[in-house]
Amino acid sequence: MHDDDEAFEEGFDSEFEAAPAVPFDPAKFRHRALAMLSRREYARAELKAKLRPHCPDESHLEALLDDFQERNWLSDARFAEQWAHFRSQRYGTRRLAAELRQKGVSSELITETLENMEGDELSKARALWQRKFGQLPQDQKERAKQLRFLAGRGFSTDVIYRIVGGEEDNF
Repeated sequence: MHDDDEAFEEGFDSEFEAAPAVPFDPAKFRHRALAMLSRREYARAELKAKLRPHCPDESHLEALLDDFQERNWLSDARFAEQWAHFRSQRYGTRRLAAELRQKGVSSELITETLENMEGDELSKARALWQRKFGQLPQDQKERAKQLRFLAGRGFSTDVIYRIVGGEEDNF
């Protein structure tokens, strides 16, 4: 290596040194978490994942989330109910269950939340099908398209076949 190369590398290293780390401020971190919760409900696991990059200490993050749950500012049950109600206009119970599982909600809570909404699945699927298609399929290709549409929205197969099969008398 030449002397010029060494000087260049020394200058390069000093020019791009890492900026000094900003010290962790618990008050700002708490404010960030509260600001997120003020915009919408979060499941505990979802909020933890969003806050983890901003907190160097896992125990501090857990303590904050525990405090929020004790104050009832953070509730998986409330999140699951709100999420399921909002998404149920477009999706069936199977899809809602998968989304809630992905958000970190427990299986027991998912089952409890969706049981309260179970009776509406047929009417919601029928309304969605009516907006999209409005008439029974004329051939196998159209029938398959309608079946895929409702299946992709997470409706159960018995509901799908009742609607697409024309077993519902009161359209």
